Amino acid sequence: MASSSSKKVIYAALGGNFLIAITKMAASFITGSSAMLSEAVHSLVDTGNQGLLLYGIKRSNRPADEKHPFGYGMELYFWTFVVAIIIFGLGAGVSIFEGLKKVHDPEVITDVSVNYIVLGFALIFEAIAWYIAFKEFRLVQYNNSTIKRGFFQTVRESKDPTVFTVLFEDSAAMLGLIVAFVGIWLAEYLKMPILDGVASIIIGIILAVTAALLAYESKGLLLGEGAANEVVSEIREIVDQETGVIAINEVLTMHMGPEDILVNLSIDFGEKLSSLEVEATISRLESTIKAKHPHIQRIFIEAQSIADHHRDLDTS
Repeated sequence: MASSSSKKVIYAALGGNFLIAITKMAASFITGSSAMLSEAVHSLVDTGNQGLLLYGIKRSNRPADEKHPFGYGMELYFWTFVVAIIIFGLGAGVSIFEGLKKVHDPEVITDVSVNYIVLGFALIFEAIAWYIAFKEFRLVQYNNSTIKRGFFQTVRESKDPTVFTVLFEDSAAMLGLIVAFVGIWLAEYLKMPILDGVASIIIGIILAVTAALLAYESKGLLLGEGAANEVVSEIREIVDQETGVIAINEVLTMHMGPEDILVNLSIDFGEKLSSLEVEATISRLESTIKAKHPHIQRIFIEAQSIADHHRDLDTS
C-alpha cells in the first residue's frame, strides 16, 4: 500500500489541476490559442491521472485472497503504467496534433491578456502542488538516512511510484506553462501566430518524454524489483549472527507493493542441529527480520546444504 503522504501529494495535485483545467479551457475558447488548449488538455489529463492513482492505491490495499495469495499491492504499479500511456496518448498526442494544425493554418490570438492572467494563476497553483510533491520526494531521497541520494537514483530505487509520478507530472506542467507563455508572447510580439502552434508541439514533446520516463520506471516495478541493497545486506547480517547457520545459499526478494516485500532464503544449517533446533532458528530469524523491516510481510526459509544448492543451480 502507498503511504498517507503519497495520498496527500495526489490530492493536492488533483485539486489544483482540476481548477486549472477549467480555467485554461475557458481561456482557450475565448482567445483561440492552440498552446492554451494544449495546456487545458494537459491539466485535464493530469486530473484524470491523479484519480487513477487514487483508484490504484485503493485497489492495492485489498487483502490477500485465494485467487491472489500475495495480495494486490502490484496493482498500483499497473495503474501507474496506465497513467504513462494516457499522458502519451492523450496529453502528448492531442498537443502535437493541435500544434501541427495551428502551424498549417495559423490563427491570430485574440484577448491575449486573458491567456497571461490564466497562465500566471496556473503557474502559482502548479508551483504549490509541485512544492508539496518535491517535499515528499526529498524525504524519499534521504530515506531515513543523513546521506542524500541523487534525483535519478531515488527514482530508480523508489518502490512507491505515486510520489515521483506526481512530481514528474507537475514538473512537466511547469515547463508546459513556461513554453505556452513564451509561445503566446512571441506569437503576439513578432506577429507570427505560427509560433503558438510551435509552442503546442513543444508541450506535446515534453509530455511524451515524461510519459516515456514513467513507463520505463513502471515497467521495472511491474516485472518485480528486489528490495534495496541495504535491506538485503541487513537480512544477511541477521542470518549470519545465528550460530547454527553454516552458509547463506541465496537471498531472493521482491516488492509486491511499495510497503510489501517478499523474502525467500536458502540456508545451510549445521548438521548437528536437531529438527526442533532448526525450526526454532527459522522462527527466530523470521521474527528478527520482520521486526527490523516491517515492510517485509512474508518470509520463506528453505533448509538446504550448500552442495545441494550449487548442484541444483548447475542442473537448472
